[in-house]
Amino acid sequence: MSEQKFTVPTEMIDLPSKGLLYPKENSLSAGVIEMKYMTAKEEDILTNVNLLRQGLAIEKMLKSVIKSDIKYEDLILGDRNALLVSARILAYGKDYNLKYLNPNTGEEETIVVDLQKLGYKKVDLSIFKNNNEASYELPFTKNEVTFKILTIEDDKRIDEEAKGIKKSLGQDAGISLKLKHQLTSVNGDRSTKTIRDFIDSGALLSRDSNPLRQYITSVTPDIEMKTTVTLSDGTEMEIDVPMTAEFFFPGSGI
Repeated sequence: MSEQKFTVPTEMIDLPSKGLLYPKENSLSAGVIEMKYMTAKEEDILTNVNLLRQGLAIEKMLKSVIKSDIKYEDLILGDRNALLVSARILAYGKDYNLKYLNPNTGEEETIVVDLQKLGYKKVDLSIFKNNNEASYELPFTKNEVTFKILTIEDDKRIDEEAKGIKKSLGQDAGISLKLKHQLTSVNGDRSTKTIRDFIDSGALLSRDSNPLRQYITSVTPDIEMKTTVTLSDGTEMEIDVPMTAEFFFPGSGI
């Protein structure tokens, strides 16, 4: 009896960053990822109780469907988000049925979101030098800072440090912790100590911090998770499409 071989179809997915935020030697610099269609194996991952409790189910699923030879932790968060939406479309199609509370009637209704209409943010990627780095002059103090767009690995480090702060000091880490990991220099000084001192000493004023964070958000490559929907009474609403386990396994009751 001959051995049967089964082939799972794949698609090439464009990244919001176009690969321009990665070093040329990194395979992610190609700007595209090969992704296979989700199978029963990935559905098992999404319904694994232990993985769900640890918050790891979605990450494990995405790692499983990526076929390109990449280091997953190198992905910037916006590229990861785009891959998640693509994985959902390949698995179940473009239509996503979402429960939404109509603010006019007070009744819950089901709306259909076309995931293929979630476009990528329009970002001027030419501002990034040395791959993943851009500069910004703080509007009030005129200090010059450079920053990077956070990767999955950066996000995990921030999360671990936040847990340590919570355990030792009994308080939640705030905005400053993320900036400590995101800033790469202050007035040309790339020392980690200088960057942290700049923030901890109070030299980064709110009048500078707020516009800095707004600017970083505006230039971060990502997929737009906002979309306009029409409710049953004809009202048009702009909503955020939630990305939960239910998003990847519709009708599962997760």
